[in-house]
Amino acid sequence: MSSQPKRYTVTAALPYANGPVHIGHLAGVYLPADIYVRYLRAQNRDVKFICGSDEHGVPITIRAQKEGVTPQQVVDKYHQIIGDSFRDFHVSFDVYSRTSSPTHAEVSSNFFLKLYNDGKFIEQTTQQLYDEQAHQFLADRYVVGTCPNCGNENAYGDQCERCGTSLSPTELINPRSMLSGNTPVLRETKHWFLPLNEYESWLREWIIEGHKNDWKTNVYGQCKSWIDQGLHPRAVTRDLDWGVPVPLPDAKGKVLYVWFDAPIGYISATKEAFPEQWEKYWQDPDTKLVHFIGKDNIVFHCIIFPVMLKAHGDYILPDNVPANEFLNLEGDKISTSRNWAVWLHEYLQDFPGQADVLRYVLCANAPETKDNDFTWKDFQARNNNELVATLGNFVNRAAVLTQKFFDSQVPARGELQAIDEEVFAQVAEFPGRVGELIENYRFREALGEVMNLARLGNKYLADTQPWHLIKTDAARTGTVLHVALQVAAALVPLLTPFLPESAQKLADMLNFAPGDWQSAGRAEQLPAGHQLREPALLFAKIDDAVVNTQVQKLLDTKKANALAAAPVTAAKENVSFDEFGKMDLRVGTIVAAEKVAKTKKLLKLTIDTGLDQRTIVSGIAEAFIPEALLGQQCLVLLNLAPREIKGIQSQGMLLLAENADGSLALMQPGSAVRNGSSVL
Repeated sequence: MSSQPKRYTVTAALPYANGPVHIGHLAGVYLPADIYVRYLRAQNRDVKFICGSDEHGVPITIRAQKEGVTPQQVVDKYHQIIGDSFRDFHVSFDVYSRTSSPTHAEVSSNFFLKLYNDGKFIEQTTQQLYDEQAHQFLADRYVVGTCPNCGNENAYGDQCERCGTSLSPTELINPRSMLSGNTPVLRETKHWFLPLNEYESWLREWIIEGHKNDWKTNVYGQCKSWIDQGLHPRAVTRDLDWGVPVPLPDAKGKVLYVWFDAPIGYISATKEAFPEQWEKYWQDPDTKLVHFIGKDNIVFHCIIFPVMLKAHGDYILPDNVPANEFLNLEGDKISTSRNWAVWLHEYLQDFPGQADVLRYVLCANAPETKDNDFTWKDFQARNNNELVATLGNFVNRAAVLTQKFFDSQVPARGELQAIDEEVFAQVAEFPGRVGELIENYRFREALGEVMNLARLGNKYLADTQPWHLIKTDAARTGTVLHVALQVAAALVPLLTPFLPESAQKLADMLNFAPGDWQSAGRAEQLPAGHQLREPALLFAKIDDAVVNTQVQKLLDTKKANALAAAPVTAAKENVSFDEFGKMDLRVGTIVAAEKVAKTKKLLKLTIDTGLDQRTIVSGIAEAFIPEALLGQQCLVLLNLAPREIKGIQSQGMLLLAENADGSLALMQPGSAVRNGSSVL
């Protein structure tokens, strides 16, 4: 679309409602989308920003099974958490809906029926794994088994998370059902397929020829690779009891495949929010459709969804799909299953009122063309050196000096010198320069230009030194601060797409309502005599202790993951029941504990066994502080033959558990019991 469109429909990938959102989601999808939309609004363009929770599919049912609740309870819980996180980070959707809504069921069902009635689907009967005990066909993620590529015994039916190989359930060696643990059998089932292969020539013309020069290279390259490898029919239905039911009489127990119904969620959300206008945002050729996604969604938004829209015939196609790469965390891939993430709702618990700081850091380090890495030290450095020392410092100096020398009133502008005219000339260029970068989805560079405007203001104050100039030339000082305050005012509209809360704070401090985007380039936004409000700091310095706490939290997570993944020691040989019955295991209480002289590892313990008080020597001195053991109940093997250790008669054994890292845990009863109680 070469000329400016009449309106814009901007979508952000529907987050999956089986867990919270993290910084990777915000950096990759929702922050760039929000920046783009806020910029369009500042240009007074007609735009609708659409999103919602993706609430169907197998991961939802698996999460429900793990938590012992219904799928609806799962999506209700995480829809709320995700929506709150977006609100708290100022992501300005026009509508945030959900795919479990009645409107979505209606729209997606009608979409399916239109393609079905037009003969766009093909029907195929295939063999699929079936759990005879659970009486259910098994979706990919409900099957685990041995990966044929690397031997991982816990590979999923769609992918091995150890080696990354894409799989199908029937490729697994020794497959087993996650529902019952039994070996599934193959059964025939009928499904409807979208024949992507029939659209290859059209996709080549539309993408390979039509978007070669305007789509990002990572997006274009992945699309070309998919098309060059050849496309195949893809099922649009599956056997599952959670989702939009297939609206056909012979499709009982089948739902629309989540990849099919989820993107239709953009349409249903728009219709739900704007029932009288939604068609023009999806069916008018003068509307520009832009999808913001992560790179794992490229094939769905660039190939599959466009084929669906093309097959339907009534809808516009995406003009651009500016997908980002992945954001890593402290040198490791973000993983929800390993809890290796910075969750948005938890960030605001630790950094209340500092949503804009994270928005800034994630945009300044955005994974636009390659995977990037988030580190807490970089977060701290960017806040302290850029937000505080550059942007905040300039604004604060201009406001505080005006308060000190001119009672917080914008001083009159005297005769301009060359340095002043040069500042105004440069300010006038920023709206166009920043806007062009945003229009081309280069948000990291655009933010850099906004910060360059703050640097221009800082340099201007450093060169003119109004804090010294006031001693000899009050009028000239007034002109300098007048110019500086116009630079501060110009920052407000340019900052708003990136740091909306901070931009509003600055506008409040300057006591003015900024105009549209182009107003940033005008020289006189704050007239002489305009009253400013009390100066306030926009940003606060972040100390080492604060980020060290966050780093330690991640280190604790990594340690816990390593322990969970460590192999369990192989089982020992079987013993007879009679042999086991000879062991006298009792509950006792530690009444005395001290280190054994001239040893590093030994503790001398006195245990009240309920039968007597006896001494046990145990090699746990490096794991426990003696005083901390006093009064602790423990499990003791009483009838272990006495043994002399370092001249001390040890009369039994303390029972402990050893973690994979060698750390020890005292084996204790779940609640207080009488000393001498037998362990059965």
